[in-house]
Amino acid sequence: MSKTKVLVGMSGGVDSSVSAFILKEIGYEVHGLFMKNWDDDDGSPYCSIKEDFMDAAFVADQLDIPLYEINFAKEYKERVFSYFLTELKKGRTPNPDILCNKEIKFKEFYDYAISQNFDYIATGHYAQTDHSKLLKAFDTNKDQTYFLHAIDKEVLSKTLFPIGNIDKDQVRKIARDNSLVTSEKKDSTGICFIGERPFPEFISNYVEENIGKIIDEDGNELGEHKGLQYYTLGQRQGIGIGGQKGTNNNPWYVASKNINTNTLTVVQGNDHPLLFSNELTTRNKFLLNDDIGNGFKGTAKVRYRQEDQECDIEIDGNEILVRFAEPQRAVTPGQSVVIYNENECLGGGEIESIN
Repeated sequence: MSKTKVLVGMSGGVDSSVSAFILKEIGYEVHGLFMKNWDDDDGSPYCSIKEDFMDAAFVADQLDIPLYEINFAKEYKERVFSYFLTELKKGRTPNPDILCNKEIKFKEFYDYAISQNFDYIATGHYAQTDHSKLLKAFDTNKDQTYFLHAIDKEVLSKTLFPIGNIDKDQVRKIARDNSLVTSEKKDSTGICFIGERPFPEFISNYVEENIGKIIDEDGNELGEHKGLQYYTLGQRQGIGIGGQKGTNNNPWYVASKNINTNTLTVVQGNDHPLLFSNELTTRNKFLLNDDIGNGFKGTAKVRYRQEDQECDIEIDGNEILVRFAEPQRAVTPGQSVVIYNENECLGGGEIESIN
C-alpha cells in the first residue's frame, strides 16, 4: 500500500522542521515546500529569505525528503499587501498575518498540494484539529488559533498540526536530539513581510505622509503627526509629544484616530476611560462552526497575546457583536476579534466599530 502523502510548509524555522521530522517518524510520505511570499529581498538584515531557504534545504537533506520552492509573491501582493495598504490609508490597523494564512498559507499552498496529489498539508503552527474543529494548542503560551480563525473549513479538514500537542521546550529538544540545524534558531517576529525592520520606515515607502493635528480629549492642540497610518490605539511610544506633561506627569496614549479630520486624539494615563470599550461589532465574519447559534456566552480575544475574555456573542448576518463582561483596553478597528467556546476556536472577524 502507498503511504499517505503530506506536503509540509517548511519556513526554515525549528517548528516546521520538527513538524516534518514527526510526520516522517509516524510513517507519512513527507515532502517539504518553501513558500516565498515577499520578493523585495534587498540584502538588509531585516530580510532573511535566502537564509531561511538554506535552513529549510539543510533540514530536508537531513531528513532525506524532497524540498520544493514556490513563489507566491504575486498572489501575496494582490490579496494581502494591497489590502493592508488600503486599510492603513483608511486609518485602520489591519493584521496581515491573518489574511496571509487565509489567502496564501492555507489557500494557495493547499490548492498546490491538492493539484500535486497530496493527501494533507501540514504546518508548524501551534494548534490542534480533529479535522472538523480548530482547537487550541497544548502549549497555551504559543497557541496560534488567533491567526488561524479565518481559514476555510475544507482546508482545515486536510490539515495536520504535528506540534500542536507538545510545548516549545519539547520542540527544541526534539530538534537538538536529532541534530536538526534549526534547533537553536531564533523565532521569527514582526509582521510576516516586514520582519523586524522599523514599521514607520517601511510604511513610508508605500503610504504618503499626511500631516495633521495631535489633540487632547478637550480638543487642545498638542503637536503634529505625520500620518495616522503610523499609530494604533493604546500606543505610547513614538507619539512625539513626550515633553508635554499636561495636567499631570502621566505619559500620553493614543485614544482615537479621526480619518475625516486627520486628527489623532491622545489621553494621559494607561487606565484613562477613553482607552476602554465595552463592546464591538465586526465585518468580514468567518465561522468554523456553523452550529453555534445566533446568541451565546463564550470568550473572545482582540489581540494575540491577550487572555480569553468572557463575553456575550451575537451572530447577525455578516456581523459578530461581542459584549464583554469587563471593559477592554485598546480595542482597535481593523484588528481581529476571535471567539471561543472553551478550547474550540469558533471563528472571528475584523473589528469594525467599538463602543
